[in-house]
Amino acid sequence: MFEDKIKKLPDSPGVYIMKNKDGKIIYVGKAKVLKNRVKQYFQASSNHTPKVKAMVSNIADFDYILCDSEMEALVLECNLIKEHTPKYNILLKDGKHYPYIKLTLNEEYPRMLFVRRIEPDGAKYFGPYPTGFGISETFDIVKEAFKTAHCKKQFPRDIGKERPCLYHSMGRCVAPCSGKITSEEYKAIFSEIDKFLSGSDKELIEKLEREMKEAAANFEFEKAALCRDKIEALRNLSEKQKVLNAKDEDMDTLAVYVEDILASVELFTVRGGKLIGSHSFDIKSEGTLDECEVLSDFVTQYYTGDVYVPKSIYLSHSIGFEDTLSELLTKKRGNKVSVNVPKIGDRRKVVEMALKNARHNIEKIKTAEIKEKMKMNSLVELAGALKLEVVPDRIESYDISHTAGEENVAAMVVFKNGRPSKRDYRIFKITSVEGADDIACLRETLTRRFTHEERNSDGKFNELPDLILMDGGIAQLNCANSVLDSLGLDIPVFGMVKDDRHRTRGVVNETGEVYLKPTGGAIRLVTYIQDEVHKTAIEFHRKRREKKMLGSELEKIEGVGEGKRKALMLYFRSIDKIKNASVEELCKVKGISERIAQNIFEYFRKDS
Repeated sequence: MFEDKIKKLPDSPGVYIMKNKDGKIIYVGKAKVLKNRVKQYFQASSNHTPKVKAMVSNIADFDYILCDSEMEALVLECNLIKEHTPKYNILLKDGKHYPYIKLTLNEEYPRMLFVRRIEPDGAKYFGPYPTGFGISETFDIVKEAFKTAHCKKQFPRDIGKERPCLYHSMGRCVAPCSGKITSEEYKAIFSEIDKFLSGSDKELIEKLEREMKEAAANFEFEKAALCRDKIEALRNLSEKQKVLNAKDEDMDTLAVYVEDILASVELFTVRGGKLIGSHSFDIKSEGTLDECEVLSDFVTQYYTGDVYVPKSIYLSHSIGFEDTLSELLTKKRGNKVSVNVPKIGDRRKVVEMALKNARHNIEKIKTAEIKEKMKMNSLVELAGALKLEVVPDRIESYDISHTAGEENVAAMVVFKNGRPSKRDYRIFKITSVEGADDIACLRETLTRRFTHEERNSDGKFNELPDLILMDGGIAQLNCANSVLDSLGLDIPVFGMVKDDRHRTRGVVNETGEVYLKPTGGAIRLVTYIQDEVHKTAIEFHRKRREKKMLGSELEKIEGVGEGKRKALMLYFRSIDKIKNASVEELCKVKGISERIAQNIFEYFRKDS
């Protein structure tokens, strides 16, 4: 049906655009010779993959755009794919989530920032750091090692406005806010950070060692200690980065592994000859995938996006246009970029390591899919046993916790599609019940959860559960049904009961216990839910009790007011840690002087 249109296609580079009967773009491709490439789709060929066959069967028309070069076609193809997200193209998710470290070396007082986009602002960027790498750890270690500002103050605007913060008192900041360090001195610190992030850690450590020895010889022990701390921090971080070669090379290695409709692309990021991170990209298609096609689409979309381009890019498979991609990326980077498929040597070993990780990732995906099916089977089995009209997508469970009737609390846990949805969990401080009355506590909890007022004030309460499981027997079940009836809600409710050994035995309703197969998925799911709601209630109650005990204990100590109590609780998190803290550790808390720290220390040891 397209013979005449194909004959009129030019023998030149361009982009072809396939459309379905509704005029929707379903595929975008590039070609060095448009006529030859488009003709291949409509020739009967056993070499066509199932995906190509499915796409061709849906083509109702096609358009094309002529380009001056293959490189221009490559850029246009990528832009059209991002704009239209065609069904049969392999789509790479937006790379904006990749983190970078940004040094504003062009500012009077430089800053080190954690960002997710490269801007044309004159700053220097390091990355991207794939999510598998501890960029937060790097960020913190560098800040601590070089004693740069931790606050969000603007310099020189904020110099001298406030006294230096706690970080300066703890020796973790050179305090540019104090005005005691000049812009040139602060820039020198960032010059060292630049060298370290650029991979010159060996040179930097040697320089710091010389400075440390020189300072010690001049009896400048504080300066020597500062150098020593920097060296230790930098060595610790450097040891965690796997050294791949001795050439201090910046390179990316990409390997693809395909198994039927699943594909995984593994990206190894190497900076200064060190593997600083890896990231797996998962791709799923409607038809069988091809390694070269997957890698071709991936590198095109990835490197024409907002990412750092290294000097060298090594691939596990040929994409057919390495030279064109190299030309495009050389233009983007500003100097030569090579794109190759290594066959032997050290670089091939890195490719093989990336391939191994890609294969492993496919196995993880398949395992996760099996687990997902098992969870769905558990829900179906549970729905059948409980004679529910629908398979429950959202399950809510409730439990009460207290100590002899004091500090009554309740927990609500939510399971969606058989998995805990912790963002939907809720905890309740019981306000209307005094003493040990679990049923009254449950009544308050459920009334607050299901009344219109609560549901309107908390948007997540608007979603009602398909099933409620109460931690308890008939009494808890009757309480829940009573509250729901009073509010005009029809939601199935069951109680979760335990055996003599305190293990989940099954569920009950008004007519008695419902049988669940002891080795089935339904009983495993119910057990998981009951354990989760019980644990959540206990943990919340424990934190409330500790907080109350801590507050009442600290009130008795001279010099410890409400502000200092809060600071202590935020810093140590538990009363046991405060009781066991030394005077030096207590002094690290903002607002705690040595005298007050001594008071706290002696108070908790007065009877020992």
